[in-house]
Amino acid sequence: MASLREIRRKIKSVKSTEQITKAMKMVAAARMRRAQSSIISARPFAVRLEDLCRALAFRIGKNSASEAAHFPPSLKEYFQSGPHGASLIVLVAADKGLCGAFNSNLIRTSLGLMQRQNQKFYAIAVGRKSRDFFRRLKGFDCEVLHEMTGIFPKVSFTHAEILGQEILKAYFEKKLSSVIVVYNEFKSVAQQKLVEFPILPIAPLSEEAPGTLVDYEFEPKEEDLLGVLLPRYLKAQIYRILLESQAAELSARMNAMDAASKNAKELRGSLNLSLNRQRQAMITKEIAELVGGAEALAS
Repeated sequence: MASLREIRRKIKSVKSTEQITKAMKMVAAARMRRAQSSIISARPFAVRLEDLCRALAFRIGKNSASEAAHFPPSLKEYFQSGPHGASLIVLVAADKGLCGAFNSNLIRTSLGLMQRQNQKFYAIAVGRKSRDFFRRLKGFDCEVLHEMTGIFPKVSFTHAEILGQEILKAYFEKKLSSVIVVYNEFKSVAQQKLVEFPILPIAPLSEEAPGTLVDYEFEPKEEDLLGVLLPRYLKAQIYRILLESQAAELSARMNAMDAASKNAKELRGSLNLSLNRQRQAMITKEIAELVGGAEALAS
């Protein structure tokens, strides 16, 4: 049985841990509110730009059985990649831990995606946890093209521009078949959705779903406008993904620290109960010894 000193030491340690987890929860909550505001502001632009690019692609290719057939060579690869090229996996994880299953779920999903690859593939690591995962990765023919760490929780559009340039460079130079981004999408404070998003090639609108198609007249030509918009579309999507991951990470950390604080409180209560029981047992034992001594003297 632990001594009173050991129990008191444990109670002090648990109390310190509880104070730390409460402070981390408050910091994550404050940052999460700002991140939530940022992602709510960025989503409409990214979604509308995607709709516009897909609608323009539909207009350019609508007179052909193959929607990419009439695209200029500089635009065709955005919508139609080589069927036998390698894939690029962009894993967006956190820079730090202590956020529950946030990173482990991403890594598990990425491993499943890698196991479905039948040939060499490329990777881009965003976040220290993603970088560490690829450095420890064994048994796969994988080449890491770029690493980006230390950007959370202060993501800016500059990070999206750098990442977008690296993705486009790899996509065109290595003739990739697809680019898949694995990240956590922010749904609510209590929920994050794990997403495998094929960011390239872009799927144009189909005949059955031209809902965003508006009969505008374009000046300059539609092809010229689409050529200007596509790189911006890619960077806008990456910026949205980084903000989604940032907000999801902070909400996951806030929930994890809240659960840790509750567990610490329960453990501290259990230790206090053990301390009181042991102290009461010692007092009872001492009283019994005193009574026994008094009776021995009286006899």
